[in-house]
Amino acid sequence: MGNILNLNNSKTRWNYSYEVLQGESCKRRRLSSNSCEDNERLIPLLPDEITIQILARVPRIYYLNLKLVCRAWKATLVSSELFSVRKGLGTMEEWLYILTKVKDDKLLWYALDPLSRRWQRLPPMPKVGFEDETKKGLISFPLRMWSMMGSSIRIVDVIMSWLGRRDALDWMPFCGCSIGAVDGCIYALGGFSRASAMKSVWQYDPIKNSWAEASSMSVGRAYSKTGILNNKLYVVGGVTRGRGGLSPLQSAEMYDPHTGMWSQLPSMPFARAQVLPTAFLADLLKPIATGMASYRGRLFVPQSLYCWPFFVDVGGEVYDPNINSWLEMPIGMGEGWPARQAGTKLSVTVNDDLYALDPSNSLDSAKIKVYDYEDDTWKVAAVDVPIHDFTDSESPYLLAGLLGKLHIITKDANHNITVLQADMQHEHAESAFSQSIISSPDNSITEDAESSAQSQGEFWKVLATRSGRSAELVNCQSLKI
Repeated sequence: MGNILNLNNSKTRWNYSYEVLQGESCKRRRLSSNSCEDNERLIPLLPDEITIQILARVPRIYYLNLKLVCRAWKATLVSSELFSVRKGLGTMEEWLYILTKVKDDKLLWYALDPLSRRWQRLPPMPKVGFEDETKKGLISFPLRMWSMMGSSIRIVDVIMSWLGRRDALDWMPFCGCSIGAVDGCIYALGGFSRASAMKSVWQYDPIKNSWAEASSMSVGRAYSKTGILNNKLYVVGGVTRGRGGLSPLQSAEMYDPHTGMWSQLPSMPFARAQVLPTAFLADLLKPIATGMASYRGRLFVPQSLYCWPFFVDVGGEVYDPNINSWLEMPIGMGEGWPARQAGTKLSVTVNDDLYALDPSNSLDSAKIKVYDYEDDTWKVAAVDVPIHDFTDSESPYLLAGLLGKLHIITKDANHNITVLQADMQHEHAESAFSQSIISSPDNSITEDAESSAQSQGEFWKVLATRSGRSAELVNCQSLKI
């Protein structure tokens, strides 16, 4: 009996000693992990070149957790060397970035990994608490505060301010910034700060997962339009604050992310606005750029004339970088370009095709139209797109090109943010439907197209959703890094 008791006691002592040793070992491992930057290599016994090759094959969705290993790993995971290796290996990933507006007019960015269908929240956008352009050189840095930016305002408020409400923006936060994405980074350009149009530009780098200030534009502008051509960021039009209130801009400029410099472009002539019959109308109707699309190696900018509460589409103009000049937009393209709302014509180019969404046919559905360059017409590519009616929303939907497919970002019946992807498995059904539409001279749905139209309900599939009951859609961009 004594031997048995001694055996049990020895086991107890051994277990206690093991637990102590295990606890000490874990403690040493924790201390070692916290100070792993003191090691010569990222992974002991492995050259760093091999470790980087391993990390370059790990999906980006795990990088935030891997950065917590130690400072050396964090530095590696935000290094240009790692992402150069990813590019060489062909492991670059394309993510969708969605900008939303929530309570108190705060702007929040969310990134979607379409493969894992997981979301990540981006760090807050930097905010300029106050910016007086005439004093910028004296007080710039101390008064630049890092916090959440405000929101965009409706085009209605801009129009009303043209007609005398000069204080319309005085009470509003930083708003009206434009968004563009080039060379693997997102840019927020201009906007209003205390009713003054800003020149400032902020850059989000997904590799570093942080915001930084980039070179400022030559002129302060809000509600400008952006586009990407030849890996350069173009910004045109918008409005600025003048002596008589807000004034539309005809100027355009280009940003080269490799040099960090802005270059002036010829101003948009607004040719259609110059042929108004009377000087009164010319003074009353204000021309403004209402969209931009990079298509077939040129920039297509639709335009409108405004006099609240009226607006008139006047076609648009095309910038050709080969001749550094503006040309008149094809008539059919300009007159048929679908409008999301007054002053906004949204489009996206996917696989060299220009798409736009026409929400006018129903409150709870819409059509996708594609531009036929040869015939200079917009033709129906898909019907019964499930867009719900949110009359109070500034942006009931957004368009995006992701992974070579057309996507629509909207909100479902439960107010969740939903990313819909065009299902290429139904490409043949879409093609048959489109051909039936094209064969109809009045662009109406023929009987031959009805059977193809029935399959359009399956043309869209839900890629991802997230809770967004109080959020409004503002903008979306796709980045591949």
